[in-house]
Amino acid sequence: MTEQMTSGIELMFTGMGIVFLFLIMLVIAINIMSALVQRYFPDIPASKTVPGITADIDKSVVAAITAAVHQYRKKHN
Repeated sequence: MTEQMTSGIELMFTGMGIVFLFLIMLVIAINIMSALVQRYFPDIPASKTVPGITADIDKSVVAAITAAVHQYRKKHN
């Protein structure tokens, strides 16, 4: 029984060690990939305008939409 317990404990620590090493390698690989992506594909600064929206929108349309949203929120709150 003692020999089986010793063998089981050795197997347990071996398995836990392998999983621990795999997780360490996974964290290192993710950090390396993150650094490469940030280096070769940097973030593009966001523009201050919303794409697809032009300045030619009629103010009465904006007022009507604002009133409709306000009325909906008032009714459903």
